[in-house]
Amino acid sequence: MTLRAVVEGIGHYLPERIVPNAEFEKTLDTSDEWIRTRSGIERRRFAAEGQSTSDLAVNAARAALAHAGLSPQDIDGIVVATSTPDLTFPSVATMVQKELGMAHGFGFDVQAVCAGFIYAMTTANALILTGQARRLLIIGAETFSRIMDWTDRSTCVLFGDGAGAMILGAQDGTGETSDRGILSSDLNSDGRYREMLYVDGGVSTTGNAGKLRMQGNPLFRQAVEKLTSTAETALEKIGLSGPDVDWIVPHQANIRIIQGTAKKMGLPMDRVIVTVQDHGNTSAASIPLALSVGVEQGKIKPGDLLVTEAIGGGLAWGSVVLRW
Repeated sequence: MTLRAVVEGIGHYLPERIVPNAEFEKTLDTSDEWIRTRSGIERRRFAAEGQSTSDLAVNAARAALAHAGLSPQDIDGIVVATSTPDLTFPSVATMVQKELGMAHGFGFDVQAVCAGFIYAMTTANALILTGQARRLLIIGAETFSRIMDWTDRSTCVLFGDGAGAMILGAQDGTGETSDRGILSSDLNSDGRYREMLYVDGGVSTTGNAGKLRMQGNPLFRQAVEKLTSTAETALEKIGLSGPDVDWIVPHQANIRIIQGTAKKMGLPMDRVIVTVQDHGNTSAASIPLALSVGVEQGKIKPGDLLVTEAIGGGLAWGSVVLRW
């Protein structure tokens, strides 16, 4: 028998405030058509004043628990992927732990920007396979609206706020690719590309949070190449390839990146979960949000083979192959 980390529940939460592209026309030299054409984004959600990343995370966690029919007492630990924590420390995970009423287990954060949920899933998988936990709550949550430069039309129109949560539980499998659960993963980073996407502030440099800075065109070229490569590598590890995949669930940054990656993998867009039009780029929350929406819409079904892949600042990128 082979131990697998199997998805037992999924859920998400989006702030109430919907921000259509037209809202940016009031303050920037931009238009709804310009934003849609270049990114595929039509609207996004922004957190309310006083609403923190942990608030979003807690709501997503409760949705995932309800979907799984579990209580917080059934969870051994919490892993939160975020680049926009409430505070420098303690972790968002411990704040979620407190709000869920968990006085047991552990919680910690993972920071790999937009690739954060891939890193969190891979970490959770390792904890389960090595016997450190039997059931983990993994959350991607962001309030990127708090680090936007509202005068920079090339970045501030792209990002949104939200949270998605997944519950992974230990289950026995056969060791074959027909098993449910995480089958393989691939993680990468290269600090030489730091200037392509970063925030120009920090505790030990400027002493303030800073604003997001991005080199769009160079990042686009890196994204398509690296996302395709990591997805193919993860599939090759288990002897599979693009035609075996039922759904690509990509990081929702830009529709052109999503289309380019699917084309390189030889998969049609009707086998790709796309939510970028409604959420914008929610960084580490992007993949769990897309997974939750895909399940909610009846697209992702038990037994489906999924490839999730993401790239973010660092650069950091990676993929996870799992059977739902």
